[in-house]
Amino acid sequence: MSVRGDFLVIGSGIAGLRAAIALADAGTVIILTKADPRESNTGYAQGGIAAAFGDDDTPESHARDTMAAGDGLCVPEAVQVLVTEGPRYVRELIEWGVAFDRDDRGQPALGREAAHSVRRVLHVRDATGRSIGQVLWQTTAANPRVRVFDDALALSLVVRGGVCRGATFLDREGRLQEVEAERTLIASGGAGQVYRETTNPAVATGDGIAMAFEIGARVSDLEFIQFHPTALNVAGAPRFLLSEALRGEGAWLVNQAGERFVQRYEPAGDLASRDLVSRAIVREVQRTGAPVYLSMAHLDPVYVRARFPTITKVCRQAGFDLATDRIPVSPAAHYVMGGIETDLQGRTSVDALFAAGEAACTGLHGANRLASNSLLEGLVFGARAAEAMKGSMVQASFKSAVAEPYCQESVQAAAPSASDVRDLMWRQAGLVRSETSLRPAVTQLSAWRSAIASARDRAPDDRELRRVASLVTVGLLIARAALRREESRGGHFREDFPRRDDIHWQKHVADVLHR
Repeated sequence: MSVRGDFLVIGSGIAGLRAAIALADAGTVIILTKADPRESNTGYAQGGIAAAFGDDDTPESHARDTMAAGDGLCVPEAVQVLVTEGPRYVRELIEWGVAFDRDDRGQPALGREAAHSVRRVLHVRDATGRSIGQVLWQTTAANPRVRVFDDALALSLVVRGGVCRGATFLDREGRLQEVEAERTLIASGGAGQVYRETTNPAVATGDGIAMAFEIGARVSDLEFIQFHPTALNVAGAPRFLLSEALRGEGAWLVNQAGERFVQRYEPAGDLASRDLVSRAIVREVQRTGAPVYLSMAHLDPVYVRARFPTITKVCRQAGFDLATDRIPVSPAAHYVMGGIETDLQGRTSVDALFAAGEAACTGLHGANRLASNSLLEGLVFGARAAEAMKGSMVQASFKSAVAEPYCQESVQAAAPSASDVRDLMWRQAGLVRSETSLRPAVTQLSAWRSAIASARDRAPDDRELRRVASLVTVGLLIARAALRREESRGGHFREDFPRRDDIHWQKHVADVLHR
């Protein structure tokens, strides 16, 4: 079966929905989403959305903080686009009905998170992403020119004559269908499910990145994975994110003796950037042999429960009172800085294929994303991609210095399960890496990729096999990139190359499939 539209959007997070709203002005839009349209990483963004709204803030200050967090690898032009255009798009959200919390003057209440020099994070209690997603979804669903296929699993991108012309997908009844479209946007989110321990929802399996790579699109910076330092660490419970806004409001990280420990390793203490805090936690656990905790017991309990109702509820379900108890935490995979390489208009290296949001890589985040920049990125670059999709075709221009060809290897192995892949990635390509862990990981993932390719030929409509295929492909790209980058920078830490090396590695390196 075939479905026709002017534009195809794969994904229903903030980038995809903001793009769809703009695209509907110019033609018919088809949205493919794997689950309920409201289920995406956007909905899991608790902390807020960063923008220069405060009297003591400027886009220039926001840019400096973003560049500092990115550890020498942010693309300045991408940062400038984000910080200058961002406030306009946030005001648009307010006009559309997003009810950000207000201060006693009636202005948006601004929170502070790690590595921000001032308060600039707008929030809706601790459910900002879900609130934004609901408003964008209501706006999208009301438009008769938008058609949504939910529970739709995108399988592959369709390329004819070197131009992307849509995608194939399985609908909710398991029927194979094809969307024909003039322009396609991948806004399918990140790939946190590549790791055993993650704050991401089950849908975040990197499908968009894998599909783009399979048709020859360049992918870049996939060695840079942000591990959030404070995920709930309770046996048998999901690694629920304990927002960085908790520390922004005064929460402490403490060891089993109740001592604050982060400053032992990082001068900025609890509000150092996420990569630094995550490694400080690992080092403290190694030093003491005991867990670490997040504590708000020194703060007003009434305020804590009112400011963080969702987190309070989840902690209570796990047997803890957020306001008075020490909450066990540990790092978990949270965000992918790299992805499908794009220019500042979302254009990829494949004609008529665009990408935005966490699936894309403009170089904005460099080696490490500044907290609460992700929702703003989805808004700004989703809108920019939509405008480019409505315009004439222009060749994309990229910042990566090198493109490393990947040749498919033929290695014998049995097809893995999702758990096999996720366990391997957590153990061998996680928060702390080295050649001795990464090289065998690359070998194993290459073998699994060959096995998965053969299995998919025999069962092209197997949903679980498709999920595992994405995990294997993206896992391999992460491990390859991590092995190649012989330095430590941002979210990439090599214990055998523990220092940043600007002479050799202050550059972006892309991967591209060579057939």
